[in-house]
Amino acid sequence: GIILAKLSFKDSIFESSIRNKFKNIMKKLILIVAFIFTGFFSTKAQEQTYDLTIEVSGMDTDKGKIFIALFTSKDTFLKSGKATKGTNAVVKDGKATAYFRGLKKGDYAVSLFHDENDNNKMDTRIFGIPKEPYGFSNNAKGFMGPPKYKDAKFTVSSNKAIKISVD
Repeated sequence: GIILAKLSFKDSIFESSIRNKFKNIMKKLILIVAFIFTGFFSTKAQEQTYDLTIEVSGMDTDKGKIFIALFTSKDTFLKSGKATKGTNAVVKDGKATAYFRGLKKGDYAVSLFHDENDNNKMDTRIFGIPKEPYGFSNNAKGFMGPPKYKDAKFTVSSNKAIKISVD
């Protein structure tokens, strides 16, 4: 009887230990799941995105296409890199429309050029002066060069459409 009592006591301690470990694991799992869902819903609320429509006009010919770059800061303005988004658009009747979807709220600037000869680059004259029509958001102009970021920047805080005329 004493050996049997010792076994049952050990068995009950063992079962109790397993039960406690199981409860602790379940508590941790519930906390992890709750944390994941809380993080999921709060990041969804913060990650609202917007669409930008760019309407380009002023092209003399429908040949070639428009190359458009979207910049997110003064530091990346007119530089290619990870932060720069790009697209192109077909010219029809001297106009083109391009879209950037899923943009976060913030400041942006656009530069573009009409690749009239369809060689996938901006052709330039001496000193880097563009041969092909180009433009910037806010129709910003530079003095002896491209405009400054502050002159071309605009804010996206809702779906937005901007118009740019090329020179």
